Amino acid sequence: MNLLVFDDNEKLNEAGANIIVSLVQTNPRAVLGLATGGTPVGIYEQVVRNYKQGLVSFRNAISYNLDEYVGLPEDHPESYHTYMRQHLFDHIDLPADNAHLPNGNAANPDAECAAYDEMIERSGQIDLQLLGIGHNGHIGFNEPDTDLVRGTHVVTLAEETLKANARYFDSIDDVPKQAITMGIGSILKAKTILLVIRGADKAEIAKRALTGPITTDVPASLLQTHPRLTVLLDRAAARQLS
Repeated sequence: MNLLVFDDNEKLNEAGANIIVSLVQTNPRAVLGLATGGTPVGIYEQVVRNYKQGLVSFRNAISYNLDEYVGLPEDHPESYHTYMRQHLFDHIDLPADNAHLPNGNAANPDAECAAYDEMIERSGQIDLQLLGIGHNGHIGFNEPDTDLVRGTHVVTLAEETLKANARYFDSIDDVPKQAITMGIGSILKAKTILLVIRGADKAEIAKRALTGPITTDVPASLLQTHPRLTVLLDRAAARQLS
């Protein structure tokens, strides 16, 4: 585990963006696993800045997002399709056909999950998987449970996750109750994983995920088994780590 702590969030964003940009510079056909939420926004801003400066092109890259809400229209302001367009896809030259997210409105969700896994397999191993972490230790939308699912699947979101995501909606009642997410197995197959953790409210779960027992009660703890894990934290998130 390569653990890096930053006093300045701008430096953290630059470090995260540099990892992504450097990969695509050396491997223009890189397969990227992308994340949403508040955590990667600043990193995506830096990636866009690098692109606009002519330092990198994504025209031959491929991306797969971790998850999408079930039943939320793709053009809804809080869908992850909209999020990715706003924060990244509309600002770089990644071809639309190369940018993949699960279809949360599929008539047959199980078939959509299987098809998503097949697409990833055809593209080859994900070169870099970007992750945030939930307050309950979820990665993607893999919630704490007695068992975790290997492949892409439909998940019912935990109450804690609904409360955390309610800030993006008018009320908690508007937060979709289900999502399609890559499974733990799909995430752990990535060649390199980049986990980003920000804020004092994530300090406890950061400690449990990175130094505690490996358990399905904290899905992110399974990342300890990965041979190439890089973790970027701000000082507040790292305060319980020795």
